[in-house]
Amino acid sequence: MDNLKNIVPLMIQYYSGDPKRIHHFMKVYSFAKAICEEEGITGDVAEIIEVASLVHDIGIKIDGDKYNSPNTNNQELDGPQLSDMLLLNIGYDREVVTRVHYLVAHHRTYDDIDALDYQVLVEAVFLVDAFDEKVDKESIKIVRDTVFKTKAGKKYLTDMFNIKD
Repeated sequence: MDNLKNIVPLMIQYYSGDPKRIHHFMKVYSFAKAICEEEGITGDVAEIIEVASLVHDIGIKIDGDKYNSPNTNNQELDGPQLSDMLLLNIGYDREVVTRVHYLVAHHRTYDDIDALDYQVLVEAVFLVDAFDEKVDKESIKIVRDTVFKTKAGKKYLTDMFNIKD
């Protein structure tokens, strides 16, 4: 967890001049951390979730420059290599970097969620995106009922958008 404290300032510097992106990854990080705490997720799994939540959209900046559009598919292709470089440079071991690489490459893919770290990241990203993208309540309810698995994530989504069953 010592390396984790280095990621926030590096990501803020990376997105210098783009407060929207900074706010986005900080909100995703906050929800991911809150879900971990409420679900009792600790140790290496919690660290991977928190790291991935901070770097999940790292590819957007390069995609904006490279393709003139922060396309979701492109960021999932370009982002993992950028996150690898950042994490290796600050001392993360290959095992953590490999898992974060996978999560960055799949954080907007809702099928085949293979582990708790992936589940929490998807939920945290959706909690932020649903608000930022003004997703309608019926669509939010469908995602909650078909994608969300953690009690905390479901509760946050239900309460935030006042979804009635």
